[in-house]
Amino acid sequence: MSSMAELLWAEKYRPRSLDDIVNQEEIVTRLKKFVEEKNMPHLLFAGPPGTGKTTAAHALAHDLYGENYQQYLLELNASDERGIDVIRTKVKEFARSRVPGEIPFKIIILDEADNMTADAQQALRRLMEMYTGTTRFILIANYPSKIIEPIQSRCAFFRFTPLKKEDVVNRLKWIAEQENVAYDIEALEVIYEVSEGDMRRAINILQAASALGKVTVEAVYKVIGLAHPREIREMINLALEGRFTEARDKLRQLMVEYGLSGIDIIKQVHREIFGSEIKLPEQLRVLIADYAGEIQFRLVEGADDEIQLNAFLARLALIGKKVKG
Repeated sequence: MSSMAELLWAEKYRPRSLDDIVNQEEIVTRLKKFVEEKNMPHLLFAGPPGTGKTTAAHALAHDLYGENYQQYLLELNASDERGIDVIRTKVKEFARSRVPGEIPFKIIILDEADNMTADAQQALRRLMEMYTGTTRFILIANYPSKIIEPIQSRCAFFRFTPLKKEDVVNRLKWIAEQENVAYDIEALEVIYEVSEGDMRRAINILQAASALGKVTVEAVYKVIGLAHPREIREMINLALEGRFTEARDKLRQLMVEYGLSGIDIIKQVHREIFGSEIKLPEQLRVLIADYAGEIQFRLVEGADDEIQLNAFLARLALIGKKVKG
């Protein structure tokens, strides 16, 4: 297996061409049309993290310019370099110069563009008009509503969606085989569930879990700092059966052994309430979900983790007794 000191696998196994991108078929088809025409408008890529926005921008540049595409590309992370001075210096200097070759324009990628200041966005709006002949902009944002309307209207919009389970699992299997990592298929499915369609996070979890040896369900939960769902379910069932003291002991065990915060635990409880493993009447799920939301709010506001979670378990015990009665 490759050393953990190497590049993260998420970067090492990033698709290099549009043909390698999966689960975004409509987007890839539209981008390939730009490659065929050797022309493109300004672009705005929007969607959740880890769905391939930055990868698609690099793949588009690769397919337009070839292997040496980096010399025609300026990439800035707008969350770090988001002020008006950067737009007036770095971006303007790069945008105004022409390039020889078959493709008459260069590309500027502004990652996390939704973090740019309002002044910087206004300056960028003007540059997009002035240097259209020599430069195309690709803006990447998780929240496109934070991009001012004049910039949005100058861009072709592409919305990326979370990746499908089979695509994520298949990619994880392929990476594990390339790195000679042993794995359980159930562990890869758990990685998909906790990553919620974020491919970058899924690959990083796989790499972290592989450092413990074979990638198992237990290893995955250990590296992401969450309790195994069966232990959360056991705690919930103990409380609903009226065995409050045992449920409280289980809670303490989870907080000590896994080092979980109260917010981590209440989020896992909320997930398990709506899972198929716990058999609950619909009305009971509604009551528990409502109270879990109240506890989560108190924890965010700074209330004591153990006291609030004990109160939550006590409420479950009372609800369980009413149901039995």
